[in-house]
This record gives sequence, C-alpha cells and structure tokens, in this order.
Amino acid sequence: MAPVTKTINPLHFEDLEPRRFEDLVRQVIYDFRTWSALEATGRQGVDDGFDARGWETVTLSKSVEEESVDEDVEAHEDDRIWLIQCKRERTITPKKLDAHLKAINEEEVAKLHGIIFVAACDFTKKSRDTYRSWCIEKGIKEFYLWGKAELEDMLYLPKNDHLLFGYFGISIQINKRSTKTILRSRLATKRQVIRHIGDIEDYGHSLVLLRDTDTDKYPYSGDVADFDEKPLWRVYEFLGHYENGIKILIRTHFAYIKEDGSSWDADENIKTNKHYEDPWPAKSDRKLEEKARKFWSQLPEENQATLEVIGLLPYDDILAIDENGDLHFPHPHVYVPFNPEYGPFSDGAYGQLVTYHPTRSEYDALRENQISRFPDVYPRDEDEH
Repeated sequence: MAPVTKTINPLHFEDLEPRRFEDLVRQVIYDFRTWSALEATGRQGVDDGFDARGWETVTLSKSVEEESVDEDVEAHEDDRIWLIQCKRERTITPKKLDAHLKAINEEEVAKLHGIIFVAACDFTKKSRDTYRSWCIEKGIKEFYLWGKAELEDMLYLPKNDHLLFGYFGISIQINKRSTKTILRSRLATKRQVIRHIGDIEDYGHSLVLLRDTDTDKYPYSGDVADFDEKPLWRVYEFLGHYENGIKILIRTHFAYIKEDGSSWDADENIKTNKHYEDPWPAKSDRKLEEKARKFWSQLPEENQATLEVIGLLPYDDILAIDENGDLHFPHPHVYVPFNPEYGPFSDGAYGQLVTYHPTRSEYDALRENQISRFPDVYPRDEDEH
C-alpha cells in the first residue's frame, strides 16, 4: 500500500465566482507594491480591459543638496500606473491570450508602467513567450504572468494565510497550531508516564490498570456482560516505551521454540501470567494449566520458551493517569478508550518468544513459522476417571 501523504490538494480557483476571483487577486497584490490607490474597476462593468488598476507610489532618492534644503519634504515621481487583468478560465491558449491583450484600450496601454495578468490555469511556454513579446512591443517596463502555480505559491505564504482560509477554508497556520497542541499534549502524557509508571529505560513489570473512559460500571465486573472476553478494565504489566506510546504485556503462554528460532508453537488457551493483586482475575482451568505446564517442563530446556503478547498503547489515547489508584487497585489507573474489537491497543499487538537457556533471547513470533507441537488434548492423568 502506498504511504499516506499529508499534502494539500490543488486549489480550485475555477470554482470561485468571477468577481470573487478578481477580489482574491486584488487582495493578494496589496503588498506587491506601495499603492497610493488600487481600484476594482472590473466591478463597474465598462473597464477598458482593466479588472483592477493601481497607482504605485515611487519615492525618488534625493541629493545631499536637496536634503539640506528641507528634510521633511519627500520627492515623488508621478505615480506609476499598473493594469491588473484577471481571467478565471480553465485554459488559455496563446491565441486566446493574444486576444485578451488586444482587447485592452490602446490609449490606456500607452500610459502603463506595469501589467499583471492572472488566470486560474497553467500557461504554456508559447503563451508566456506571446505575453512577453506583446509587453515589450508596447514598451511596458514591468510585466508578470501568474498562472495557477504562481497564485498558489503566493497564497501559501504565511502573510496570505488569512486569504487562503477566507477563500478556500484552508489554514496552514491553524494546522501548525493544531499540530503544536497535539505534540504538547503527547509530550505531557509521556512525562506523566515516566513520572508515575516507568522511565524510558525502565523494563520493569510494574502493574497498571487500564480503564475504559466510557464505562460507569467500574469496579463491578459482574455488571459487564462477557467481562473475561471483553473487559472494560484490566490489570496489565507495563513493559516500557516505544516511539509512539507504551508497551503493555497482555498475556503469556507456554511455548516451544526450535533451537535456532526458526519455528515455534504455543498453547494460547492457557494464560500463564497472573497477578495476585488483581481483584478481577479471569477464570481459568487449574487442571488444564497443570497439564500444560507438565508437558512444557518435559521439553528440553533449549526448546522451552514463553510467548509474550504485547499491546501497543499510543500516548495520544491516554486521556488521564491516576497515579494513586483506589482501594480496589492501589496502583496507577490509566484511562483510555476501549474499542470493542481490539480493546485499548489501537496501535495493535505483536508476539515475541523469550528463552532463558543459556541466556535470555527474544525472537519474533511470526505466524508463518508456527508449527504444531502442543497437543490439542492433553492425556488424562492416572488419577482422572
């Protein structure tokens, strides 16, 4: 599957009403120059080919002699006249662009210092060459041809974020603030876990109670249907941190592993990790557990292993930590949403095989490497009838 990206889709300028497109362009160019006036002439109907007209204020540099005469008086040239032409069209061919330019009143063209032609489409090289040639022929000093790409670039500048939001409902700055808020919350939760449950390098098996934030039945497990299979709170062991959250030991099982770790099996019907401080222990079959333990203990030591099923709980899912607990369970309570399908572990779970002979080793419990080593039914003991 292709990785998910977080890019923003192209802006649909063509969906704007033509006058709104003109308004957008005019607002984008407010700080393009120092304007003494910027008029929306296109809104008046008869515009001589102008959608907006601007007068750029130009301040001349003064000589030392001029400055000594009166430092409070600024010298100005006549304002430079600019034409702003806006076309909210999906495509503009070189021929069509030439027609738009020829439609501009010739007398007005003679007065122009600059022209900005903006359209809601992309321009080909031929169109850009056509535009350049026309502007040079008319003696226009400055000329700009902005297509869809150029306009998007300007809208994504921080200074134009208000326009991006006003016209398209997108705000890069708001998104940044939202991301910053999320990161602050995540780091605050991480610090809470470190302070009250376990450090980054702490691999101790401290007990925690994971509690569903939506249940009001705690601590009465008898009021929860099928509590053993789908508990709304459960005592677990904290194993440590991973990059996005904390690792929780869900359950352990008797396991067999080949010496090189290439194949394995486990009796996943028998849960071997029990917590004597757990007020809500899952029901178990002690005789069946004894049979499984006996079978496992008779395996060669180098083949004895423990299957650990480890759940991944993101920091973002931890809504609160009660470090003191209560009379029912005087250890940290971690409040997190429980999903009916995967419980509190929204980042999933994985299995690992742990051996202790001759030293502790860990192997991935890959399902494709699982074989059949434990019996489906254990033999009866001599005292069973």
